Amino acid sequence: MQKAFHFDSPKESYHSTAAVVWCFDARFEAALGKLRKRMGLSNPDLVRIAGGAMSLASPERDSDREFVLDQLRKSVRLHSTDRVILMLHSDCGAYGGLAAFGGDPQAEKGHHAAELNRAAACVRAALPNIPVDCYFVDFEGVWRLEEAAAAQ
Repeated sequence: MQKAFHFDSPKESYHSTAAVVWCFDARFEAALGKLRKRMGLSNPDLVRIAGGAMSLASPERDSDREFVLDQLRKSVRLHSTDRVILMLHSDCGAYGGLAAFGGDPQAEKGHHAAELNRAAACVRAALPNIPVDCYFVDFEGVWRLEEAAAAQ
């Protein structure tokens, strides 16, 4: 193996303030960065998969849900993670994009709110002592789902 470049990285284990389940759509990278900054998240464990929290709410296969839950359990076990943050975004290809909702942003937002509630219930059943926050991201902002927060 040939060294590509050098960098220094801490060798100590770290504490994660959150495990974030998020899509890999690069259009919303700035939103994730701003959310991390506003929430003061340090060392977040990012679980980035197509559809983000969709894999918990309405996975294509049960093994998809189990994979994400296993990642969250490992985050808690290895990094004493404080909370889980679940995220979905507008025009997500895994859901068929905005077109799957007839181009109606409100219909899409309502659907994703229900999905986030299902995903949060799934995480709470698997990790009952870990708080769960849910967010929907569109092209104008980041929206916190109040229903999921009230269920804690």
